[in-house]
Amino acid sequence: MTTVLSNRDRRKRDDRPDGAFYDEPRFVTHADDAFLDRLTALYASVTDPGDRVLDAMSSWVSHLPDADYERVVGHGLNEAELAANDRLDEHVVSDLNRDQSLPFADDAFDAVCCALSVQYLQYPGAVFAEFARVLAPGGTAVVSFSNRMFPTKAVRAWRAASMDERADLVERYLAAGGFPASERIAERPSGDPFYAVVGTAP
Repeated sequence: MTTVLSNRDRRKRDDRPDGAFYDEPRFVTHADDAFLDRLTALYASVTDPGDRVLDAMSSWVSHLPDADYERVVGHGLNEAELAANDRLDEHVVSDLNRDQSLPFADDAFDAVCCALSVQYLQYPGAVFAEFARVLAPGGTAVVSFSNRMFPTKAVRAWRAASMDERADLVERYLAAGGFPASERIAERPSGDPFYAVVGTAP
């Protein structure tokens, strides 16, 4: 695993612990309906009924299709948001900028989804290595993002980058985690640009 971001690149304008920032729930979506519909369609195309899914850095809605998954686990920073997410079978609360480890066994999931949150990771190489560890061989990681963010909590490298450069960053994150070459999607279904990078666990 390689270090992707320098100390300068991972700097945030608000350097308080993320847990304090996310202490109060925000029952809002962070992209427009066209983006979210496109994301659900992407999830439907890369997952199968019976899959085990980790919704990493999740909130009160997961944007997953109406598929009969074996298990959906949510991970995030706000207990109230995760408890309100009726798509989850279970959830855990942890801050990946303080502890990059995930409390799951090796090969525990067939898909890892990370929607609209990757811009806040300060140690993405270590986090994506964990994604690779908890994914079964051949499992899928889907990282999606748009141009919206909480600018005080996004890392400097993300704030300074164009949309295509942000996709480059995510590809570097995947590579640092041990994922092979990935698929990139860049569309504009409506107002919000839809970007996603899909990786396959070795």
